[in-house]
Amino acid sequence: MLRQPLRLQGEYRREADGRLVRQVTAPYAETTTLAAGEAVIERAGRAPRRIALRQVPELAAVQAGFGALLAGDRALLLRTYEVRAEGTRERWTLGLTPRDPRLAAALRGIELHGRGSELRCVESTPAKGEPQRTLMAGAAAAASGIADPAGLAALCHGDGAAK
Repeated sequence: MLRQPLRLQGEYRREADGRLVRQVTAPYAETTTLAAGEAVIERAGRAPRRIALRQVPELAAVQAGFGALLAGDRALLLRTYEVRAEGTRERWTLGLTPRDPRLAAALRGIELHGRGSELRCVESTPAKGEPQRTLMAGAAAAASGIADPAGLAALCHGDGAAK
């Protein structure tokens, strides 16, 4: 087990063909692509791993949810999640609760936190266990040197420094 959360650096992007890509650049290099009903995980010197999304409902929800968000597909987003928006333009939260009972058994929900037009954090809460946070943009930059989980949660929720 890790003594502290593993901190990855990299980027997320949506390709023109709808594929979602997570590219990790540190502390190791890895590319995960979600497309065509599967996740493909690639690392240098290894054969790509392919996983059917039906075996991992959390990844299927990521593809459906974030694909819908990034494409502006409100209908797909509402089919996949119950959507809750709160806050102000300066500090907002978009909550996504899975509609599918199988997915809800594994994933309690996803919250996106932001300021203005900046998505600062994506927080996934599994049915069991602690939330997993992906800090982005200004929150990721402000996280440099912060190891305390409470400090990282504060950055995610918009309570931390670096406005």
